[in-house]
Amino acid sequence: MQVFWGIFWVVMLLIGFVLLVKGADFFVDGASGLAAKLKVSTFVIGLTVVALGTSAPEAAVSIIGGIKTALGDSSGAEVIMGNVLGSNMINILLILGISSLVCTLPVEKSSRFIEIPFLIIISLIFILLGDIQGGYQWYDGLILVALYAGFMTYTVIMAKRTKQTVLLEESAADATAVIGAPPRDGFGGFMDRAKVKYEELKGKVWFLIIITVVGLGMVVGGAQLVVEGATYIAQDLIGIPANIVALTVVAFGTSLPELVTSVSAARKGDTGLAIGNIIGSNIANILLIAGLGFVSTGGVGAIFTKPEIWYANLMDGYVSIIAALLLFGFSFFKGNKLGKVAGITFLVVLVAYFTYRILASCGVVPMLQIPAIFTNFPQ
Repeated sequence: MQVFWGIFWVVMLLIGFVLLVKGADFFVDGASGLAAKLKVSTFVIGLTVVALGTSAPEAAVSIIGGIKTALGDSSGAEVIMGNVLGSNMINILLILGISSLVCTLPVEKSSRFIEIPFLIIISLIFILLGDIQGGYQWYDGLILVALYAGFMTYTVIMAKRTKQTVLLEESAADATAVIGAPPRDGFGGFMDRAKVKYEELKGKVWFLIIITVVGLGMVVGGAQLVVEGATYIAQDLIGIPANIVALTVVAFGTSLPELVTSVSAARKGDTGLAIGNIIGSNIANILLIAGLGFVSTGGVGAIFTKPEIWYANLMDGYVSIIAALLLFGFSFFKGNKLGKVAGITFLVVLVAYFTYRILASCGVVPMLQIPAIFTNFPQ
């Protein structure tokens, strides 16, 4: 019976990943098309609309984790923390690492002096807020969500003030490329015609609304399958701790939309969308995604009674801050661009840390005891 359930959840996990990727693709197409009518740049679109779309899996996972915590499942809180912090590390170290190897990524002035420093500050606030009580209460989630609302308001105001023009021309370019290609027979020809029709419909508001809603539904459903499948396989079949599952498997799975979006944008030369997507997603993860997860815990809260679990969360949090600091530092090198040196550095740091965390969880190497600042940390 265990073999049957193992095969079942492996299949469900694969289906979940497919739903995540395609759902995020539809959501980004629809939301970006609607946002483009506001006449803002692709960086702003990436920082806000696309970042929200690609962060939808993290939101679904965190809310589910919060509800599980409210129902008495203590692993739900670990899922929230591992999902948020793991996704932020993966977004910078893996996704920007790969993207900067594919194409040199120029970092805008506003990113260097506003968005990235803001990400570093809120990441520190996030860790200190939890350090006060060894976890988070539902009202901490409201504080984080309120900060995100303020950030979004600022971004929209600045976008309208600068009156930036729309640069998002990917859809038209894709459609032109297909139309100009020699017609194919069979299934290939059918797919070509379907792609052309899809690109034509993306010019209509009603179709953009439909694919936005459908894409979001696919993302939420896919996130549920990924969480349940990965948790069952790792915990029940292999015996990996819940916090490691959240930090690695779940965090990577929910970061797939960002990976697909940013690497694709980098290959097409749309570097503004690639950078904006990652920075916006990380800010959304800390403030909105974690905030919604904590609010979902209700009166129970996401409190960590085991010191070793909170030590691990503290370490993950500080490493996510180090990742943001690396991004900040490299954004001032070589003409304010992320190149191959930055990409290789990001990837090396990610592999080294994840390897250490897995070995430490298995008892091969000792877990570092990150000191808490406040006296009421659970001993």
